[in-house]
Amino acid sequence: MSDWLIYRGAGAPHDGIEQLPPPPPWRDFDGGPDVPPPAALDPASERRLGVLRREASHHRPGETERELVNAALYLRRPLLVTGAPGSGKSTLAHSVAYELGLGRVLSWPVVSRSTLRDGLYAYDAIGRLQDLQIARATPPSTGQDAPEGAAAPAPDTDHTGEPGGGIGRYIRLGPLGTALLPAARPRVLLVDELDKSDIDLPNDLLNVLEEGEFRIPELERLAGSAPEVRVLSDDGAPVTVRDGRVRCHAFPFIVLTSNGERDFPAPLLRRCIHLHIPVPDKERLAAMVRAHFGEGAAERHASVIDRFLDREPGDVRAVDQLFNAIHLTQQAGWTDEDEEETRRRLTAELMRPLDRTR
Repeated sequence: MSDWLIYRGAGAPHDGIEQLPPPPPWRDFDGGPDVPPPAALDPASERRLGVLRREASHHRPGETERELVNAALYLRRPLLVTGAPGSGKSTLAHSVAYELGLGRVLSWPVVSRSTLRDGLYAYDAIGRLQDLQIARATPPSTGQDAPEGAAAPAPDTDHTGEPGGGIGRYIRLGPLGTALLPAARPRVLLVDELDKSDIDLPNDLLNVLEEGEFRIPELERLAGSAPEVRVLSDDGAPVTVRDGRVRCHAFPFIVLTSNGERDFPAPLLRRCIHLHIPVPDKERLAAMVRAHFGEGAAERHASVIDRFLDREPGDVRAVDQLFNAIHLTQQAGWTDEDEEETRRRLTAELMRPLDRTR
């Protein structure tokens, strides 16, 4: 294996991220101070990769995938991954996080109503207003009645009177906002199914991806009286935002996935490394089956894999359909000849091409 590869796709954790060279001068960011490292890989990634089975093989990308993942790591650029549903696009983000020890994958599932702000942060203005109204109507808990005509707390103070101390409770960074926090190691962010977004979102992402930073206007307005405000990250941990600005140190490893339902604007494409994942062949499908069902599963269910691959030109099938058919076969325990017809019929139904309704 080539020595330049930081991500090797071998399915075993290692400290190769420490050997990642410095970024290009035009992709060098100076955010800080660094926040603590994230929690370890979460169960969602473990299930996706099959690492809960110690004897199982893990996600094994092809040569082109490994090379382009490393190109994105070296160049500090997002990786735009296209391919058919179930081809392993989103799994790639979890594989990189697992192998390089980059912690929990931050996930932003995009829908037609998603906006850039959804990915950056949420501000509960209504909740804050309600709490302020309650605080103004409630006398201080000093054991005595509040003096008549006592001033209500200022809108930008908490119960201790600290300027700006209350607003942080109503702000939570989104997955993209958390990925851009300053950190010594890059976070892994999965922006799933970007092609499902409103037409404006890909263009709205351009400045954030280029500059590696964003601003929170609600905190910028308080920067004079409260230069540092504690807010919650997408991980659920408190972090400090200074002067209302979040700027990264290590640019995150961002995977943007697309099922190819739309074209993206050229300005976004030039800011990304593009990887197309083809439909998995028999060898790769066998590795996936072993990862989820254990050693020997690919051989036991070779006929189901062959049926999955036997399709008319243009038919669309997702790997999840193959996994469903194999799991049902194992759990039902069909062994008799009388049950073979049931197995074949249900397998055919479970693996019906997605672009067919009947």
